[in-house]
Amino acid sequence: MNVRATVRDHTLGTAAVLSAVALALVFAAALRVVPAGALPQAPAAVVDAIPHLNALICTVALVTVVLGVRAIREGNVERHRKLMGATFGLFAAFLVAYLYRVSLVGPTEFPATGLLETAYLAILGIHITLAIVCVPLVFYALLLAWSHPVSEIPQTNHRKVGKVAAPLWAISFALGVVVYLFVYVIA
Repeated sequence: MNVRATVRDHTLGTAAVLSAVALALVFAAALRVVPAGALPQAPAAVVDAIPHLNALICTVALVTVVLGVRAIREGNVERHRKLMGATFGLFAAFLVAYLYRVSLVGPTEFPATGLLETAYLAILGIHITLAIVCVPLVFYALLLAWSHPVSEIPQTNHRKVGKVAAPLWAISFALGVVVYLFVYVIA
């Protein structure tokens, strides 16, 4: 049996396993389970540039999600597929860079207090919650699309899950940019 057929037969389980692994990596990085010395050391300028690069990645990913939704509403399945695939690639690049930086230097502390800090923490909390919720939804939707011929996708949960995943994913990307602005521009 080939991989695509196995995923097709076990899409929900595959999405659950991939989600668990991805979220475990995020929490392991945030809790600094892997010693920073065990990771390859990039120059400080590269590590310092990661938040700025990730803000750009989030901005581009937000655009690709919106354009992907628009494409499928217009019936352009191929464009939708390419844009959502690009969004996932951007998300993966963001995640690798984020996990690397957090593993090395830990989470970024917010430099302000008071009302500004309260607003920041509220937005950060929503962003993190949406990001966690999106992981299994996105994996499930993408795996359904990947493992089924286009003609069969309407008979799957892809559309139903995508209608939830896409806006949540877009909001998460947008709030990621807002978090960046709070830390690096506003505070």
